[in-house]
Amino acid sequence: MQQRLLALVAAAALLLALRPALATDPYAFFDWDVSYVTEAPLGVKQQVIGINGKFPGPVVNVSTNWNVVVNVLNDLDEPLLITWNGIQHRKNCWQDGVLGTNCPIPSGWNWTYEFQVKDQIGSFFYFPSTGLQRAAGGFGGIVVNNRDVIAVPFGRPDGDITIFIGDWYNKNHTDLRKMLDKGNDLGMPDGVLINGKGPYRYNHSLVPAGIEYETFNVHPGRTYRIRVHNVGTSTSLNFRIQGHNMVLVETEGSYTSQQNYTNLDVHVGQSYSFLVTTDQNASSDYYVVASARQVNESLWRRVTGVAVLRYSNSRAPASGPLPDPPQDQNDRTFSMNQARSVRWNLSAGAARPNPQGSFRYSSINVTQAYLLRSTAPVSIDGRRRATLNGLSYAPPETPLRLADAYGVKGVYTLDFPERPLNKGAPRIARSVINGTYRGFMELIFQNNDTRMQSYHMDGYAFFVVGMDYGEWTEDSRGTYNKGDGVARSTIQVYPGAWAAVLVSLDNVGVWNVRSENLDSWYLGQEVYVRVVNPEDTGNKTEMGIPDNALYCGQLHKYQKEQTPHHKMGVSAVAPSSLSLARRLVASALLVAGSFVLAP
Repeated sequence: MQQRLLALVAAAALLLALRPALATDPYAFFDWDVSYVTEAPLGVKQQVIGINGKFPGPVVNVSTNWNVVVNVLNDLDEPLLITWNGIQHRKNCWQDGVLGTNCPIPSGWNWTYEFQVKDQIGSFFYFPSTGLQRAAGGFGGIVVNNRDVIAVPFGRPDGDITIFIGDWYNKNHTDLRKMLDKGNDLGMPDGVLINGKGPYRYNHSLVPAGIEYETFNVHPGRTYRIRVHNVGTSTSLNFRIQGHNMVLVETEGSYTSQQNYTNLDVHVGQSYSFLVTTDQNASSDYYVVASARQVNESLWRRVTGVAVLRYSNSRAPASGPLPDPPQDQNDRTFSMNQARSVRWNLSAGAARPNPQGSFRYSSINVTQAYLLRSTAPVSIDGRRRATLNGLSYAPPETPLRLADAYGVKGVYTLDFPERPLNKGAPRIARSVINGTYRGFMELIFQNNDTRMQSYHMDGYAFFVVGMDYGEWTEDSRGTYNKGDGVARSTIQVYPGAWAAVLVSLDNVGVWNVRSENLDSWYLGQEVYVRVVNPEDTGNKTEMGIPDNALYCGQLHKYQKEQTPHHKMGVSAVAPSSLSLARRLVASALLVAGSFVLAP
């Protein structure tokens, strides 16, 4: 302990001495040990993925334009990548943490992510991106705050609460992988977790005794910002708080028109934040509920997460039936109309002083259009696979962006079809969309499966302009929202329906478009969009390959050996691209776990 204190004192003195030389955007440093921990969220002991021994992982709380440095030690027994859902990584797909851009971190190795949350605000989350690992945990929240000089379109909340909801299996993620590899469905989940914990025992026949549940402690007469993330495997969830109104204010980096909801469907991979005022009486606690949607809800009753909202002056525990979900079993349009009601707040500022709505997307000519059709899984070469436009993506040993940087040929092809293939059997391919730099792309997701899907695009926020049931046609463009379609990074697509988004391709790199349903993603339902500036000869529009890049596949010869060091102690967290002064400060302060270095 004395050594830790001496290290902190020395680092503080060094920081003061160096302060005049460090006038730049602030840095936030984090040191994460990603390892297995034993938990029993639904009453069955199992191996989950924790960060620094915690499940879920820590919340990264920074402000726009800050630099984030995360040193990750992979203490799992398999390779690892962390991706940052919704963080756009301007000019820097090298930090995206997916197999198209990064070699995975080998077991026992560490790797340092460094990126800037440039011109972003809002609610996001991170998670491990390979091998169904998110189904075992490893996720946590990202909060990007406005700078003080930028107004927020609502009063300062009295508190900020992050909530992770998601379906959960008692099987380990490795067993889930084996099920998919053998051609089986994952089946009904065993339950829904809220912040990594099982349901409050609201029903003695559905919820066994002894399960730990989450409690949110609040004070009466105050307003809280509640950030909700669906980090599950494949189940859409309806989120609601008994007796309380929820004012939607933001989704995935965009302020929304402020509308009241008593419940909202949150689909896999999506994030929302609400203002909730604690204006009810304190006769008892209140239920916080996340229940399965777009399924036979009577059969899925046990797939319900229940937490407790507890006022500081509450007089009794929560009891009685849960608040009802939407009664729309015979109304396919209810949830879709609810989704359409999420609109952009055109008068609010975001990361910059100008209003969000100053970007008039409807006046820009579309230069590329891709219709991406998904269907139920099919058999390809004797294996069960998922497809987009008849192609099932199989990651190459050499990441796409790394292959480009070193001129490795034959890793992928630039021939992804603009429309679904009408001839030929489905096949495995490494076909990539050739995006036009500074072009304006239309992506139409057509879901011809019987299951709910949601799709995410890394590196960008896209404008949600339309969705409807049936097959998309050219005439469908006449129904598009041309004024206040919200900008976000994850869109739900209902069974037998389509959703259309528009995206401005101004971020150079190789960017992943994927199903957020982990089983569909694992089985190949993804594609990459390659965006290259043809006039860029000096890395002006894209950062260069990082000094600490990992190498694999055909470029493995460039990889320097790293001595595996499980359960890391004190070491420098900053990559070599940081100044010596910052690395010295990082080394000294690592014992604190996480810290901020401001100019």
